[in-house]
Amino acid sequence: MEKVNIVIAGPRGRMGREAVQLVHSLENYHLIAVVDHKNGGGLLSDSEGFHGLDIPVFTDMSECFQKTKTDVLIDLTTPEFGMLHTKTALEYGVRPVVGTTGFSKEDLKELELLCEEKRLGCIIAPNFALGAVLMMKFAQLTGKYFHDVEIIELHHDQKLDAPSGTAVKTAEMIAEVRHEKAQGHPDEKETIAGARGANYDGMHIHSVRLPGLIAHQQVMFGSEGQTLTIRHDSYNRASFMSGVKLAVDTVMKIDSLVYGLEKIIE
Repeated sequence: MEKVNIVIAGPRGRMGREAVQLVHSLENYHLIAVVDHKNGGGLLSDSEGFHGLDIPVFTDMSECFQKTKTDVLIDLTTPEFGMLHTKTALEYGVRPVVGTTGFSKEDLKELELLCEEKRLGCIIAPNFALGAVLMMKFAQLTGKYFHDVEIIELHHDQKLDAPSGTAVKTAEMIAEVRHEKAQGHPDEKETIAGARGANYDGMHIHSVRLPGLIAHQQVMFGSEGQTLTIRHDSYNRASFMSGVKLAVDTVMKIDSLVYGLEKIIE
């Protein structure tokens, strides 16, 4: 089996550490380098928790691709760097698998055109947990029949963006099949600004940030005399690794942009 040469951006973050262990544990994956803007130079094994690894650390993404033969970039950094890293990878003929959120519609269109030009695959996933992807698909199915819906997403207090990429993606998927509707009383008034959450196509999204949480979301549907709640919980970051593996395996076989793992699961 031919090995896939992989670079990981953000190896010392919580998700990045899990990804390093995943790649290191699989025979057909070869971790050839990592990119860490704050801790470049030396070897990854120099850092606590990475014993037994001798992986070069680069601070500059372009330099990394110039000095290595990379097939796939796994980017698990921040919205600040996600777009830059993804574009840089495609320019160097590297296929990105991106877990960073915060991409605008304009960003996605630009990346779509770049993928077509380079004939390279790129997968951007707001959530790599397969259970969360199924939650989104179930919510989309329900949205055909229940037009009143509120999304509550709950994450750890170090998360930078709100609402989460998963919540936005869920709302987008529901909006594709739902009859547009402004929810709540037409004359309702927020006595404290933001009480009803963000408004997406008439749906409301609420963001909770607390220590002790990892990544959780519930989608609540209401209709006359009944409610239906779909919920997913990630209790540790290992829950995301099955989706990372699926994305890496898939991105090697495609030549276009895919936004959301729901597009590649049966």
